[in-house]
Amino acid sequence: MANLYYAEGLSPDRFAVGETLTVSGEEARHAVRVSRLRVGEHILVGNGQGSLARGEVTLIEKDRFEIAVRESSHDIEPSQRLGLVQALAKGDRDERAVEQATEFGVDLIVPWEAKRSVSRWSTAGGGDKAAKGVARWQRVAREASKQSLRHRIPEVHQAVTTEALCELAQSDESTVIALHPGADIRLSEWATSERLSRCTQVLLVVGPEGGFGDDELAELSSAGAVLDSLGSLVLRPSSAGAAGLAVLNAALRRW
Repeated sequence: MANLYYAEGLSPDRFAVGETLTVSGEEARHAVRVSRLRVGEHILVGNGQGSLARGEVTLIEKDRFEIAVRESSHDIEPSQRLGLVQALAKGDRDERAVEQATEFGVDLIVPWEAKRSVSRWSTAGGGDKAAKGVARWQRVAREASKQSLRHRIPEVHQAVTTEALCELAQSDESTVIALHPGADIRLSEWATSERLSRCTQVLLVVGPEGGFGDDELAELSSAGAVLDSLGSLVLRPSSAGAAGLAVLNAALRRW
């Protein structure tokens, strides 16, 4: 299987067969020094925004390399976007959630500082801590995208509050679904109804280790969010989002 490298600045028209693509900077240095890239090797290069090329390495320098494009493909942005609103979790559990969601095809990821989140971005280090957290999630999503050979790297947004999440639930742009073990309706039931076909964007909300607070569930429900379960099992925050995405991917025939 060919390795994938990203060069986010490349425009789609550069991916035509016969063109030469240049990858530079840290991505190229890692390919040359760590992956031991060689002239003549066939690899993939993408811009992370839908364009992907398969080509042969023709030039290698210490901080850049070039490939001659042999094949190219362009992924059309889905008309129905799937997002994950992931509560901050202790350790690296939230980062594992980002990794798995990316592997399962999520389109956008939103950090959420829930009431019961052990990890805090807003109160520990202020804006600097939040910025570093978002940057860390972006790196995780990028690496998982390379592993999965994705045309598109999912967007990682700034962290939101419960109030902002309720505003999203009230808008016409998004359908917000809180994955809650105590919900009466299963996500698989909701996904096979006509409601999914009418959605342009579905945001799955996963709570922290301690679950949603009662007031959070009440606020989200009052704002128009749907409460769905993943069956009788209680999943970790790191795997619940991926499980929910699997249900929606199957219902939307992405898989």
